[in-house]
Amino acid sequence: MSDPNVYTIGWICAINTEYVAAQEFLDEPHDPPEFVSPHDNNDYTLGRIGKHNVVIAVLPEGAYGIDSAACVARDMLHTFRNIRIGLMVGIGGGAPNAKNDIRLGDIVVSLPGNGQGGVFQYDFGKTIQEQTFRETRYLNQSPNVVRASVAGLKAQYERKGHQLEQAVNHRLEDNERLKEKYAHPPPGTDRLYKSEVVHPPDSEASCVELCGEDPSKLIARKERGKFQLNSTIHYGLIASGNQLMKDAIIRDKLANEKNVLCFEMEAAGLMNHFPCLVIRGICDYSDSHKNKEWQGYAAMVAAAYAKDLLDRIIPNKVEAERKVVDVLASVGELVNETLSYSRDTNITFKTWKRKKEIDDWLLAPDPSSHYNEALGRRHKDSGRWFLLRDDFVKWKTKKNSFFWLHGIPGCGKTVLSSTIIEDLDQGSSTQPLLYFFFDFNDPEKQKKQKVDKMIRSLTSQLYYKREETQSLLDSLFFASGEGHQEPAPKALRKTLSDMIQQAGQVWIALDALDECLKHSERKDLLSWMIDLVSSEQRNVHLIVTSRLEQPFESKLKEWNHDKDVVAIQDSMIADDIRAYVRTRIREDSDFKKLQGHADVQLEIETSIMAKSNGMFQWVKCQFDNLESSSCDIRSLRTALSSLPTSLDGTYDRILENIPCGYRLNATKILQLLAFSDRPLLLKEVVDAIAVRVDDDPPFDPDDRMFDPLGVQQFCPSLVVLAPGKDTRIVGDVPELELHFAHFSVKEYITSTRVEASFKTSLNEVLAKACIARICLAYLSQLYLDSEQGTIWKLKTEFPLAQYSAQY
Repeated sequence: MSDPNVYTIGWICAINTEYVAAQEFLDEPHDPPEFVSPHDNNDYTLGRIGKHNVVIAVLPEGAYGIDSAACVARDMLHTFRNIRIGLMVGIGGGAPNAKNDIRLGDIVVSLPGNGQGGVFQYDFGKTIQEQTFRETRYLNQSPNVVRASVAGLKAQYERKGHQLEQAVNHRLEDNERLKEKYAHPPPGTDRLYKSEVVHPPDSEASCVELCGEDPSKLIARKERGKFQLNSTIHYGLIASGNQLMKDAIIRDKLANEKNVLCFEMEAAGLMNHFPCLVIRGICDYSDSHKNKEWQGYAAMVAAAYAKDLLDRIIPNKVEAERKVVDVLASVGELVNETLSYSRDTNITFKTWKRKKEIDDWLLAPDPSSHYNEALGRRHKDSGRWFLLRDDFVKWKTKKNSFFWLHGIPGCGKTVLSSTIIEDLDQGSSTQPLLYFFFDFNDPEKQKKQKVDKMIRSLTSQLYYKREETQSLLDSLFFASGEGHQEPAPKALRKTLSDMIQQAGQVWIALDALDECLKHSERKDLLSWMIDLVSSEQRNVHLIVTSRLEQPFESKLKEWNHDKDVVAIQDSMIADDIRAYVRTRIREDSDFKKLQGHADVQLEIETSIMAKSNGMFQWVKCQFDNLESSSCDIRSLRTALSSLPTSLDGTYDRILENIPCGYRLNATKILQLLAFSDRPLLLKEVVDAIAVRVDDDPPFDPDDRMFDPLGVQQFCPSLVVLAPGKDTRIVGDVPELELHFAHFSVKEYITSTRVEASFKTSLNEVLAKACIARICLAYLSQLYLDSEQGTIWKLKTEFPLAQYSAQY
């Protein structure tokens, strides 16, 4: 069978041992292909497993890592263009810990969870506060049909056990020449050394000779129970990187922080463009105690699992999947992204460890969450008008250029910033783009001030984007006691300046300067900006957004510089707002009842556009309010005729319309968001709402809301839920925080302009006193029990406890 179009399953192996194991589990071998693409350099074995035709490829001898895997997948798709799903099957290093009893000969299968797609690239990223590792890119999960079959096979194994070891033995009986290398090693060779026990480097002697079998060096493990098979299957996260993991300390760190089960070297090159399930037989423990005794058996048992899985997948389900080549914009995209990523970052495991130390020291905020959030709110093609302006086009090329884009509250400056950043980022690999979003939700009373945070963030971004600048920050790191001392602000600014000069040309985008709240910081920020673009030794293109506020305006007028200043006017964004309005009217589920009533739709559009005055935030609030009035034409027209004309008027009406039964909870939420010292997690707010300080008891867990997401109904249009910037992953998503929907909301709530019936309760002194009473009442219901792991219990069962105790 030589027709390449009949093969729908692509199976990739990394080394020859895996390739041999895969071939042994073919039910029927096929003849080699008679023709391969001129662009295809792979070696193939063809055959049938169950009812599927499978093409197996192996990485070239001596070629390992994510880019080599990407090349093999790319070449395979040049010839076998009908492939629908892929398998990456072979060996890997286990990451055992107290939670995961992983042993040699076990199997790890990549499955999504904890906010990951099943595989993540561990050798490029950064560790932030509280030991949370943040990788730089998200990798896709395997196809639905494969994951469904994994679930079915998992249930089958749980009910009846598996026969994987028997299947391996059966293949070895048929091919006895493989027994010595591929049979199950003696159980006594499975030794898990303590993390601090390091195998002497560059030694040819065995681990038994050098490290010994002293129980004090080994981690004691119980014998597995009667129904626990020799090869246990584990499902979850596989860490993939360009370098072989041989460090038990880092292994344990990632296993505990990310629940990593296994380390390997190829899968990260495949996941985004080659729909792939990763199956790894465990042959070592990702530490310095490497040996090859278990490689053959681990490869065989992984191949046996892959065969069981393919036997379970129904062929027509595979045919229903899209061809991989159709998923790709072009076949070349597969390798180009991965190779470009690897080349641009030039990350090796050794340099990753050093950069991780610098990240721990620098603690730079990651602005990508703000950027992605703004992109998510952007309406299609919004902001294109600005990208086409002559002054913006000239700004991008003029040396030491400065552009100030200002506008009224709620006109969409942050969303426009995301459009600008997206446009500039298209060439950022060779022309580095740095950006930062000042955020009113960021706590004001943290140790690091906002300008300092910005400097740290820009420095970190440039460090990773331009290799030639890295030695400058490395020098400051060493001068600071290799991270034991905080980077001095003045020294860090000087280092960033030198890095920008070294880079040759840099683009910088700063959003919402007016949300740098302290007056002293605003002056400091303006002085830094002026100095940045005034030096002939640098070539900086700086663009900033803010409101038109006196400190910015007066300082910029004093500055004798060739600069562009553009006010965002209603006429500029009218088309963007109109497109948004039309989409809301025609596509929102609450307004679909108006389909077929073109005259009513036009009436809504005309009324809102007439009063919008260039305020996206105002328009959004009106739609949120109109949803409840869209049940009949008369109510809708009444609501349209009385639309408020300002944001303050809009917020007044929202507060006035909060039902009496919701007002107590709404007041608590507004007090907490306006006057807390840090953002609050959704689960913390839920418990605060449940507190009744005058009741006995003041807090009962049974009083919590049935649906925590419903907190938004108490203050509609004023608050939003968003993933926390530095929170951990729970389940499949980051923990949620409750925020004000817009900077103008917080300004209104904390001002003397707030609606009369809420004015007293939102007085700062009274509000903080109310928060304190809630915290004290909550804490009064907790007790210490040293026998029951109190700290863990408090954090999990009483989420407001930590906040209450601290503030």
